[in-house]
Amino acid sequence: MKIAMVGQFPPHFGGVGVHIHTLSKELVKQGHEVYVITYPHSDLKDIDGIHVIGTEGINIPGIRGLMFERNAKKALNQLLKEVDIDIIHGHYLFPAGAAACDVGSKHNIKTYVTAHGSDMFEMYKKQSFMRPFIKKVLKKADVVFAVSNALKDEILATGVEGIEAKTRLYWNSVDINKFSKDNKNLLENHGKSIVLFVGNLIKRKNVNLILEAKKQSKVDYELVIVGDGPLKKDLENKVKSENISDVRFLGSRNDVENIIPGCDVLVLPSFSESFGLVLIEALACEKPVIGSNVGGITEIITDEVGLLINPYDSSSLRSAIDKMIGDDNFRQVLASNARKRAIDFSKVEIPYDEMK
Repeated sequence: MKIAMVGQFPPHFGGVGVHIHTLSKELVKQGHEVYVITYPHSDLKDIDGIHVIGTEGINIPGIRGLMFERNAKKALNQLLKEVDIDIIHGHYLFPAGAAACDVGSKHNIKTYVTAHGSDMFEMYKKQSFMRPFIKKVLKKADVVFAVSNALKDEILATGVEGIEAKTRLYWNSVDINKFSKDNKNLLENHGKSIVLFVGNLIKRKNVNLILEAKKQSKVDYELVIVGDGPLKKDLENKVKSENISDVRFLGSRNDVENIIPGCDVLVLPSFSESFGLVLIEALACEKPVIGSNVGGITEIITDEVGLLINPYDSSSLRSAIDKMIGDDNFRQVLASNARKRAIDFSKVEIPYDEMK
């Protein structure tokens, strides 16, 4: 079959892109053709047998999304003139899901959409003007996937007619061959334990809490922050102005599978999180994890592999990090269970009715 995906894709950084890439690779492996329509980028190219199509526009986060719905529809309509597409799948309810549903309904093509988290937890809940647009996507889509039970509950709570019957749970998955403790380690060690954060530097990810916890810490460790975003400069200024020691910013990386093996613990203190893909990537590398007691994070972190914290309380995170870094035996016990937990999320299921 021929499938058109719409949404973020490498080299764009983020969990949505990883999700689309993982699913697309499995589809290609099973003999299907996959076309991905994504945001503009100078380094876009076909990879792993996947056809990658960049839209028009400029590659500036925050601005590119404003035009993506229109540009994605244009690219998708052009693709349909050239290829007999069987399935359209939009990732992230708006704008990618909106583009997928509009074109799918126009051409009578089965359309799936995946909610990835902040589209519901942030955009829908906190930007009231977006609710009619997102409800329209949920109504028009033939099938709606949610990447965690917490996210599924949010979707059902919209009350869109018929939403319960067509909403399904579809976990993110991790490539346990790509993520392993035996990978090359590119994270330079300065002789101290390393606490790692990987993600976008935006308010929702709550990186400021890690800096506050670092200031309060009673144990000695280095904090490494991987990622980029609108808050990067503010966070760097905070480190400098408040003399927070042993903090490194590595910027955005496309080789996190070779960064995670060098840390001692990975932290994700988000205010909201539909899933937390980086957590299972760390677990696959046999690293214990610390995450907020919210959303999909609670469906990943068990007592056997990590600790849950209050994302509004820096002392909660400080205590968790201090326990993890300060107690070698405790950390090693968690690490010994980590990969087994990651394997729970390692199988890539093909979610389409047409292929079952």
